[in-house]
Amino acid sequence: MGESPFKGKTGVQRVLNACVYSVHGLESAFRHEEAFRQEVWFAIVLIPIALLLDVGGPGKALMVGSILLVLIVELLNSGIEAAIDRISLDQHQLAKRAKDLGSAAVFISLVNVAVVWALVLADRFL
Repeated sequence: MGESPFKGKTGVQRVLNACVYSVHGLESAFRHEEAFRQEVWFAIVLIPIALLLDVGGPGKALMVGSILLVLIVELLNSGIEAAIDRISLDQHQLAKRAKDLGSAAVFISLVNVAVVWALVLADRFL
């Protein structure tokens, strides 16, 4: 089994290519994934609030990190869904399971935001 022909770049060129691919991925997610767009707007509102709150550096990092984690998990979930849909649009219990597991991961990341924010804010203001 040979290596992928797309793995040939090294050094700075590989980093530049990775950046371009990442931007394409973000553009694609924003264009095609409603949930990702909603979560980006959620992040646009909450990240500045987290940065303005008087909760200290670690609290801000936890709050911002929890929001960024939602975006990361949503991107992975969308990638899983796209790969499954590429294979087949037929209903299959394993495809459903994979999509449900990805959805559950997004849900848990959203619960994580609520828990992190509640704990940081409770520590600061109670």
